[in-house]
This record gives sequence, C-alpha cells and structure tokens, in this order.
Amino acid sequence: MITIDEALRLIQQHTMVKTAIDVAAIESLGMTLAEDVASDVDSPPYDKALVDGYAVDAADLKSGSARLKIVEEVTAGRMPTQPIGPGLATRIMTGAPLPKGCDAAVMVETTHVEPDPDGGLGRVIIRGKPMVPGNNVMPRAQAMRRGQKVLSVGSRIRPVEIGVLAEVGRGHVKAIAQPRVAVLSTGDEVVPAETTPKAAQIRNSNGPLLASLVAARGATPIELGIAPDEPEPLRTAIRRGLEADLLILSGGVSAGVLDLVPKVLDELGVREVFHKVKLKPGKPVWFGTFSGNGSDKLVFGLPGNPVGALVAGMLLVRPALLRMAGQPFAPTPTFHAALTKAFQHKGQRPTYHPAVVRREENGARVEPLPWHGSADLFTLSRANAFIHFPAGQLTFKEGERVELIEL
Repeated sequence: MITIDEALRLIQQHTMVKTAIDVAAIESLGMTLAEDVASDVDSPPYDKALVDGYAVDAADLKSGSARLKIVEEVTAGRMPTQPIGPGLATRIMTGAPLPKGCDAAVMVETTHVEPDPDGGLGRVIIRGKPMVPGNNVMPRAQAMRRGQKVLSVGSRIRPVEIGVLAEVGRGHVKAIAQPRVAVLSTGDEVVPAETTPKAAQIRNSNGPLLASLVAARGATPIELGIAPDEPEPLRTAIRRGLEADLLILSGGVSAGVLDLVPKVLDELGVREVFHKVKLKPGKPVWFGTFSGNGSDKLVFGLPGNPVGALVAGMLLVRPALLRMAGQPFAPTPTFHAALTKAFQHKGQRPTYHPAVVRREENGARVEPLPWHGSADLFTLSRANAFIHFPAGQLTFKEGERVELIEL
C-alpha cells in the first residue's frame, strides 16, 4: 500500500498530454491553447470616443466652459469627414472614431444645444470641468497592437479567450483535445438508477457521480453502464472502455471472491502500476496503463462505495485529466479553516471527512458532519468540503485549523 503522494508521482509519470487538434474557436471552450495567438489588427483600430457627447479640442475647454459650432454627427460604424478646429465640435457616439484635430470628448450630460436658425446642427453649450487631452477617449492600439501576442500556448480557453480569438480574426485555433473518459460500474448487485432495487440490490450512483465529476473537469464522459461480476461480460465492457483515453471502473477492485477487475485487466494487457493507497475512504484504488489503438491509455479502478470513489476521483483522477488536457499536473488544491468544535479522529490512514465550511468575518470555520462511512452519500450532499485528518489517534480542539479540499 502506497501513500497518496507516491500514487500521484506514479500517475504523473504515466500521464501524457493529448495531441493538439484544429478546432473551431467557438467549440474550444475549456480546452488548452496549443499555439501562441497574435493580433492581426490594432485595437481599437482608431482613436475612439468612450462616451456619447461631443468630440472637441481640449484647448477650447481649459476653463471647462465653451460655446462651439457643431460641424458633423458621427455614429459608431461611420468615419468622420470634417476635421475639428478651434471653436468647433462634432456630435459623437460611444465607440465612434474621433475626427482629426480632436483630442477629447465631452459627455452629453454636461451640454445643451442651441438650434441654428439657418438649418445647421447648431451650437453646443458646455458647462463642466476643465478638459485635458485624452479625456474620455481611447487611443488607437491602446488595448493591443497588430502583431502583438495576445494569447499564449498553455492558456485555458474561457469565454473571454473565445472573444479575443474572434477580435483578432481567428475562427479556428490549435488546442489540446479534451480527454474522452469511459465510466463503467461493476457488480451483480448494481441496477440502473431508474430501476426499483430488489432484495440485495443497490442503484448505480457511482456511474452518474463519476461521469459528472469528469464532465465538471471539462472532459467528455462516456457512460458504459453496468457490467456484472462475470468474466466475459466484464471483459467485453472493459474492451469498449479501452477505446477511450481514460477508463474509470468502480467496484470489483478489493480482495473479495468476485472482485474480478484486476484479473480481467491483466488478461486484456493492462499493466498494473499500483493497487491500494493509504487513503480513507478509497483504499482499494487500482491504477494501470494500456498501450493500444496507437496511444497510451490510463485505467483507474475505484472503490464500489460512492464516497470512496468520489474521494479517489478527486485526489487521483482529476490531476491526470488536467495533464491530459494540457494543464499542469497538480494535486487537488487545499485550504484551511478553524474547527467549530472539538473533534476526535482515529484511523490508520489519512481520512477525508465530510464537512460544512462557512466563511465568516473572522475567517473560515468548518464543522465536521456526522458521517456513516464510505457508503453514506447522502451526508455528502449536505457537505461542501472534506477535512483531511492525518493518520493516527488525534484530538483536535475547537478553533484549531485543519486542512480541507473543496467539494
């Protein structure tokens, strides 16, 4: 039995980044950029107004007041045709290009217009603060310059990156494909969620739970349903799972008579890397690799109890999914909070205990929940974190700070 740190080291050694693909930018959400991206334009492409109002020469408004002749109206999407000189102004809308001779813009709220009896655009009366060049304008290329690198290889693509790709004319981009993850539950006692269990049967909570964990990480889950504790059907289901980039099995990895998963995996050419980790819940976890279909695949055998499957998935599978998707391989982030009450812990393995964290004015406080073990998924539905208790017989005082991972 190895430690969590040893397990993570071994998983990292066997986890490779997936190949980059050319993908439509709009479909790249959650992926990792596999190339640097440069702008093909200046942004903004011209000096532009940041307010609705009047484009002016700041020299006319050193006192904050002026009476200026309106020579033109420029809306967004239209280029000005009349330059600005002393005593002149252009009515302008937010985002519109500034005319030549203009270096500031006045907000419409500080103005009113005198009509022109000869049918012109009139004169604008301005009453406000003194103006200086640059007020309410954005110079050309202030945000980014043509040829400037705007996105770097390794960046995770969020909605804002998709917007930037569109702004610089990139309809397609090279990105790391998200892993395809097959999820297979095993056990004669396991039935689909929509089935009413008979005596000695339980519903398949692990399949949807683990598929959701995979999807939350941005990977693509492939649910394979349930395989019974029989060698041939189990072998057939595992073969299907090995077509994916990563296969997660739940159940059948302990030491019972019908725990067939390790034996069948070995028969199919999956090489065991480790089996059993010093972890509670989640001790029986199995990890191996498979070379087939032109690429190396990862295989995780997780416990049949749902909380153990979830903890092992969060601690061990999640970092592998990050790495496969082009992100750094990193342990699950931790934080600290003060216990709301004294707590006694006893166990030979590091334990992850369901808890509720509340962030208060004086810092985060955490309350351990009454918990009935690795089959108690309902208690987990009321938790938002796991407390990490080290191995041993330990007493924690009220207010003592403990390490947590967010649920």
